[in-house]
Amino acid sequence: MKGFYVYILTNFTNKVLYTGYTNNLQRRIFEHKHKLDKGFTSKYNISKLVYFESLNNSGDAEAREKQIKGWRREKKIKLIESINPEWEDLAEINHLFNKSLIYDMINE
Repeated sequence: MKGFYVYILTNFTNKVLYTGYTNNLQRRIFEHKHKLDKGFTSKYNISKLVYFESLNNSGDAEAREKQIKGWRREKKIKLIESINPEWEDLAEINHLFNKSLIYDMINE
């Protein structure tokens, strides 16, 4: 997956929301799921991808991330449910992970 992405993650109870942006969604979600970054998402077990969108460049992605982060929770929920009403893990549905990615991540 190439480009820039804004994404929203949650925990298994869908109570905590985390918004981020990246130029490699597949790698970034892998890092969250395997708790490779010791921070907010690790601490609160946030690893379920419930929303993402593609943008043209890093500036647009960063601006969109800041916009979404500024929203009230209710507005974020409406955004999520506009594409994912069941709050399914989009990383699993879209098969973001494959054996070669996992091999590359382990051997970096």
